Amino acid sequence: SCLQLGLERFHGVCILGFNSAEWFIADIGAILAGGFAVGIYTTNSPEACHYVAENCSANVVVVENHKQLQKILEIHHKLPHLKAIIQYGEELKEKRPNLYSWSEFRDLGKDVPDAQLHEIIDSQKPNQCCTLIYTSGTTGQPKGVMLSHDNLTWTAAAAGRFIMLTDAKEKQELVVSYLPLSHIAAQMSDIWSAMAFGAQVFFAQPDALKGTLVDTLRDVRPTAFLGVPRVWEKMEEKMKSIGAKSSTLRRKVASWAKGVGLQTNLKWMNGYSEVPVNFRLARHLVYKKVRKAIGLDRCTKCYTGAAPISRETLEFFLSLNIPVLELYGMSESSGPHTISLPHAFKLGSCGKEVTGCRTLIHKPDRDGNGEICFSGRHIFMGYLNMEEKTREAIDEDGWLHSGDLGKHDKDGFLYITGRIKELIITAGGENVPPVPIEDAVKDAVPIISNAMLVGDKAKFLAMLLTLKCNVDVETGEPGDDLTPEAVEYCQKLGSKATKVSEIISSKDKAVYAAIQKGISAVNEGAVSNAQKVQKWVLLEKDFSLFGGELGPTMKLKRPVVVQKYRDQIAQFYADVD
Repeated sequence: SCLQLGLERFHGVCILGFNSAEWFIADIGAILAGGFAVGIYTTNSPEACHYVAENCSANVVVVENHKQLQKILEIHHKLPHLKAIIQYGEELKEKRPNLYSWSEFRDLGKDVPDAQLHEIIDSQKPNQCCTLIYTSGTTGQPKGVMLSHDNLTWTAAAAGRFIMLTDAKEKQELVVSYLPLSHIAAQMSDIWSAMAFGAQVFFAQPDALKGTLVDTLRDVRPTAFLGVPRVWEKMEEKMKSIGAKSSTLRRKVASWAKGVGLQTNLKWMNGYSEVPVNFRLARHLVYKKVRKAIGLDRCTKCYTGAAPISRETLEFFLSLNIPVLELYGMSESSGPHTISLPHAFKLGSCGKEVTGCRTLIHKPDRDGNGEICFSGRHIFMGYLNMEEKTREAIDEDGWLHSGDLGKHDKDGFLYITGRIKELIITAGGENVPPVPIEDAVKDAVPIISNAMLVGDKAKFLAMLLTLKCNVDVETGEPGDDLTPEAVEYCQKLGSKATKVSEIISSKDKAVYAAIQKGISAVNEGAVSNAQKVQKWVLLEKDFSLFGGELGPTMKLKRPVVVQKYRDQIAQFYADVD
């Protein structure tokens, strides 16, 4: 059907919609027909869609519904290569030339002889590009990461073998597809690894991340599950709020079981192998029931990736006997580079290199911290039409420079300690990695949702803080009402606040004192005076995709936040000047 529409070799087929069988079919069809499969984030504006479609010279755009179609219709006059648009998720509301329904699209291919398709398939080479992943552009315009057939097939097999996925001939793995397929993590796990091992893929509801994911998990009971940190955090928050409502006895039992779970799992992590009696009891009374309630009772592989996850969240799940294992990589490495394993993981580490992948720590400092560089068959070809940027990423010796700072421990586990671009360099020349300080503040003050450190070229560090609040399920816009957990926290402090605005307008003494106390505690443990947080401010709204502070994978867009809250930041330093 793509060939019938005139798809040319190495031209894009853009796919804009939530995960579905049609998404997979369009993706693989585009590749076999000799084009590029190109996912576009459903949250993209029409302008952002135009950037991608134009950049990859798209001949075909596949959209899910009327809403996504409107974005393309708004820009299609500026896409000279575009030949057709296909809508798969709902009936077409309008007729126009070169706009097809999914069934009309499928019928188009009937007149193309198999020989024509097979000739194109046979002409394809392992080292040719077949997929473009657009990096979400937390800095500047997105770049089209070119992945070859070999990148995808080799990585899918190597990563799958490394985490010991079972081949469907023995026993079929079950996975739930819900993370954006325009992102490498979901594409590698849901399409390529699933295909390599014959996994059965179930599609979640489009509102999965707004709350229905757990229902899907309970229905499917997957054997492997990949979540981004935000997904695990949301589960943790929900479980804690349910826990808070249960009877005193139940809370006591749960608390006992969590203590046992954490101690036992930490011992196993450090090489002990015995299963204590109290652990067996706790498993029977608590862990099994919890796993069942969230649909993970058959899941032997729970993973997190794409952004840093807090130690608090990892320990919460570990205490319930659910080890959430970290993996690390990037679009430019076809997804994974290091992966933690159930029998080989350490809290806070991203695991060890997938077999066949190598790491170099570039220019390490005294503590062994340096830029993490990768090599292997998973390294991308380059950025589409961006030779300069490609040269910046891959050096003469073929090492991919990640832009992340990290180190290996004595056992070969990799730890990420920050990002080079994120480093705050104070006026005094001190290099400060913000993430550990931000995480420490979030751990110390449970009512804090997001914390962002500022102080580049300034005399001291300051922090922007947001509170945990309810989010509008439809729009994703953060509201003013505190989450039940946050309200409970306020009550414990002796505050009657139920809204963010109440706390800020009255400078709620109890809450402000608790925040200051938490920050002072974090400052106690600071490496140096330059790494202490001297001032902070509460913002009226939490960070969100809606507000522009977070990218499509929920990564913090630091430059955007600095721009958006420049007045509050300037205020920190106004008195000093």
